[in-house]
Amino acid sequence: MPFINSRVSVPMTEQQKEALKQQLGEAISIIPGKSEQWLMLEFADNCDLYFQGDNTLPAAFVEIKVFGSIPTDSLDKMTKTICGIYEECLQIKKDRIYVKYEESCKWGWNGSNF
Repeated sequence: MPFINSRVSVPMTEQQKEALKQQLGEAISIIPGKSEQWLMLEFADNCDLYFQGDNTLPAAFVEIKVFGSIPTDSLDKMTKTICGIYEECLQIKKDRIYVKYEESCKWGWNGSNF
């Protein structure tokens, strides 16, 4: 049950959203036991993001929330992959992207909890 929430400072076209959806769907499998089948995505564009006191350059904040835990080696690979995806799809430099992870032992779906 992963959820990826993206906040970016640039406008996004439907084609860019589709490309992100596809690439993030593939990337989520880096985390053991996770797949696109259960992935939920949110894209928020044109956000007012200030990084190092500056909002003139594109920036992104990406949150990845999962049910369960994430092995450390998966975190490293996932961060590298996520930064590459956003740089490729939206031309946001890797050094202007934060990636935040949240692990949860409590997650609900379909009227009940896991």
